[in-house]
Amino acid sequence: MKLSALAHAAGMAMPANGEADVTGFAIDHRKVAPGTVFGAFPGARFNGEAFIPAAIEAGAVAIVARPEATVQGAVHFANADPRHAFARLAAGFFTPVPEALVAVTGTNGKTSTVELTRQLWRMAGLRAASIGTLGVTTSDESVSTGLTSPDIVTFLSNMTGLAREGVTHVAYEASSHGLSQYRSEGPRVAAGAFTNLSRDHLDYHATMEDYFAAKMRLFEDVVAQDGTAVIWADDVWSQKAIAHAEGRGLALFTVGTRGTGLKLIERTPTALGQTLHIEHNGKALKLELPLIGAYQAANALVAAGLVIATGGEPGLTFDAMKRLQTVRGRLERAAISAKGAPIYVDYAHTPDALAAAIAALRPHVAGRLIVVFGAGGDRDQGKRPEMGRAACQDADVVIVTDDNPRGEDPAAIRAMVLAGCDDGAKEIGDRSEAIGAAIAEAGSGDIVLVAGKGHEQGQVVGSGADTRVLPFDDVTVAREMSGASSIPLGDQ
Repeated sequence: MKLSALAHAAGMAMPANGEADVTGFAIDHRKVAPGTVFGAFPGARFNGEAFIPAAIEAGAVAIVARPEATVQGAVHFANADPRHAFARLAAGFFTPVPEALVAVTGTNGKTSTVELTRQLWRMAGLRAASIGTLGVTTSDESVSTGLTSPDIVTFLSNMTGLAREGVTHVAYEASSHGLSQYRSEGPRVAAGAFTNLSRDHLDYHATMEDYFAAKMRLFEDVVAQDGTAVIWADDVWSQKAIAHAEGRGLALFTVGTRGTGLKLIERTPTALGQTLHIEHNGKALKLELPLIGAYQAANALVAAGLVIATGGEPGLTFDAMKRLQTVRGRLERAAISAKGAPIYVDYAHTPDALAAAIAALRPHVAGRLIVVFGAGGDRDQGKRPEMGRAACQDADVVIVTDDNPRGEDPAAIRAMVLAGCDDGAKEIGDRSEAIGAAIAEAGSGDIVLVAGKGHEQGQVVGSGADTRVLPFDDVTVAREMSGASSIPLGDQ
């Protein structure tokens, strides 16, 4: 593909040498080959502009960088926002892409919503995939991990790869980091969803308003002009999200007790799920959802909204909701202990998410709710006492343990969490020991919640060159400690 054609497709002026053949895109100079377009961006740890000479020596035909960057021997696409310019150029190169793309943003629920959307599409007979924290889950249920927050080249190349495999529908997570750094855009996005907003990532975003503004790029720039905004209407930030969508002129599909697209009339917990009474197009419907918790109902309804917004038949969609399966590490019932206590594992790592997970399990507790959790190191410290407060206010027994301490002192992290608790919380630093203690304490009628890491397969210790990832899986540990057999996913 000619460089001039890519520039034209991106609406960018062609500085020179438009006949150069482009063979690929890279943001890592070590991956540059002859014909590559290299993106040189200033970053928190490295300045990509320092590697421009090496990229050109390796064969880069064009460099996308700030105007003040020095570029000799290749085309210089000078742009004050080089990440955005690079994404626009790359989008024209990576083709084909799946015909229907939807993106989900929000603090909590992104992973579950994209995966539940994939499941609903699959049950409708479509070749679908989801991309996010769990990796890439394809239409045949296979999962490839390591793609939690892909760079723009990985994102676009995966889209092309999925399309060539016959995947026609993709739901992906749009994180605030990814949106602010233009790491997940380019192809046409038919619909975008907003789940909720609560405190998280304030180590990266200066304020909650900045955090929200990053999320709203989904509606302001990423979703197609003729696309749809699917919004959970019951969050405190929902009206602001609706205003952004309406300001762009997007079609609006709201969901929840205040929703007009899918209105939630009533929700009743059942033994292994919940009964939902909803209203769609003036028609009342009753759904038996095999997922536990109010926020799981919210995720499932938003997923249904995305499916309907992209042409899904409502009746088939509602019927398929009765067969949805739990998402890995999201209120996943890992095992039942020898004493008969269910053990659930959840990814909740913010105060609101922890409170929501506890609230989801509370109706199913005949005895005590025992919660094991910690907080990650090298992340927003302000949320740690809030997490402790949420757990100690709503759980019956609380054990504070280590999460991913990274470069911080684990004991200091635990102390910050415990500052939000009363004197009743227990402290057990070793996570395996803490999970074992919770299971040993639980009797018949009790429920154990292990929160914070969910699907993660390792515990991150140290920072920089000293970073180590120790093998650790909450689900596996819970099963080993429970002395009971695992619970197959389909039986949850």
